[in-house]
Amino acid sequence: MRKEDKAAVIQQITATIGQYTHFYLTDIATLNAAKTSNLRRECSKQEIKLVVVKNTLFKKALEQIEGDYSALDPALKGNTAVMFSNNANSPAKLIKSFAKGTDIPKLKAAYVQEGFYIGAENLEMLIAIKSKNELIGDVIALLQSPAKNVISALQSGGQTIHGVLKTLAERG
Repeated sequence: MRKEDKAAVIQQITATIGQYTHFYLTDIATLNAAKTSNLRRECSKQEIKLVVVKNTLFKKALEQIEGDYSALDPALKGNTAVMFSNNANSPAKLIKSFAKGTDIPKLKAAYVQEGFYIGAENLEMLIAIKSKNELIGDVIALLQSPAKNVISALQSGGQTIHGVLKTLAERG
């Protein structure tokens, strides 16, 4: 590959990294063409961009971005495919569901919520990370809970008072 071509690829990878907040480094080397096509289709459905990269070019792209990504260096060996996503746990869930019985794709490392996760043993932890929308939903549910309890108490209290008044009226 010519030097100009390498520079263009590095620039393209750098731009892609800038578009997404999270990325997963995976190994999909042993997938056949049909399974790779299915994986790409699933990635597309879940708004995950799957890109096969040369490790050295990906390292150079990371060097051009602000921050220290050297923690990922041990994972940048062998065949590497990168899953880019703006949802923290979508790639992890996809890896787990797609890899049932085969362990491919295999998680090598991930950069999620400004943290590094090295090794396949972190997959379950990454699946458990909640997305921004899930966290907002949890906060809303927590905020609504006390209001629902107050309304429920007032409604049941009204029925109780009504029952007491009715009983007193029947006696009197």
